[in-house]
Amino acid sequence: MNEQTANTVAAPSLPALSPQKTPPSRAQRPVLRPATRRRKRVAVSFILCVVLPLILAIWYLWVRAADQYASSLAFTVRSEEQTPSLDFLGGLSELSGSSTSDTDILYSYLQSQDLVAAVGEALDLRAIWSRPGVGWQEGDPVFALAPDASIEDLVDHWRRKVKVFYDGGTGLIELRVLAFTPEDATAIADQIVEKSSGMINALSDSAREDAIAYAREEVELTLTRLKAARRAMTEFRNRHQIVDPGAELETRVGLLGELQSQLVEAQLELDMLLARPARHQVQTTNAELKIATIERRIEAERARLGLAGPTDGEQAFAGLVGRYEELAVEREFAEATHRAALARFDAAQSEARRQSRYLAAHVQPTRAETARYPERGLLLLCVGIFLALGWSIAVLSAYAVRDRGAG
Repeated sequence: MNEQTANTVAAPSLPALSPQKTPPSRAQRPVLRPATRRRKRVAVSFILCVVLPLILAIWYLWVRAADQYASSLAFTVRSEEQTPSLDFLGGLSELSGSSTSDTDILYSYLQSQDLVAAVGEALDLRAIWSRPGVGWQEGDPVFALAPDASIEDLVDHWRRKVKVFYDGGTGLIELRVLAFTPEDATAIADQIVEKSSGMINALSDSAREDAIAYAREEVELTLTRLKAARRAMTEFRNRHQIVDPGAELETRVGLLGELQSQLVEAQLELDMLLARPARHQVQTTNAELKIATIERRIEAERARLGLAGPTDGEQAFAGLVGRYEELAVEREFAEATHRAALARFDAAQSEARRQSRYLAAHVQPTRAETARYPERGLLLLCVGIFLALGWSIAVLSAYAVRDRGAG
């Protein structure tokens, strides 16, 4: 037994053989459920469509995007109040125009290519908005301008960098100018004020020139009418050899009255002669002849005054007086309109000597000390919302298409 035990102890112990593991067959592998696969695809798409673009946006906004400085300014178009001394001219108080309409014009001008070109001549906008180290060359093509940008691209970039806020009710215009340095932002804002003021002055000069030209034309027209009226009056007097038909009419009416008085006296004298028993025939004949002569004279004067038909083709004096009165009225009207035109012309010249429109800047261009743009947090939030909404719409559309196909 001891020997057997010794042999047993001396014999090395052999490990037990375990059965060989074989890989599971294809049929034995665990199969993922369709819902699990869909969730994985949705998660992967969320990472690719939302998370990764957000990480890229964060890197761009905080690493590549250059700081921008803002300069603010605000102004409006003012018109001087019209002086009461011109109110009698009837409508000349509208010479300076409406300030609201001028503000609308200025609002359109602030976004026009003309202003961009004018400011670009004074400042190199392409160099300012693509400044080396902070702009395009640094790798910021979103917020910077390409150095070789065309004028159309420059105008589009201007509308991004120069924001115009217009209150139509009050006529106030506020601007915010962005640039990569505070000096550039302030310089652009100063140029905007200068060019806008020049445009408003040009509008004012044009309006004054139009008003003066209109008043000058009116003076020339009324002067021509006055000359024609006076010339017609002179021709009338020369043709009829009458200076003042009114005075001539008074004289002739007085003569007619005197003749009628003489006629009455002659008739009384004839009646007295006829009433005498021993009258002389010669005296009676003379009295009758005197009465007939006075009557003929009265008839002639009445014919000349127009109280009877014209005699021997002579024009009735009443018609001459009527024509003279028409010419006198035309001359008086021409004189009155000419005096009014001269007054309007003098007032227009007086108005032209003073500035009726001007740009009133109640907030001068400011100089920034800190860079508050681009607004990285707000931009990141907008990008995140946009990506999330786009991803949600795409996923919902995919599910809707799948459900419709399955149905």
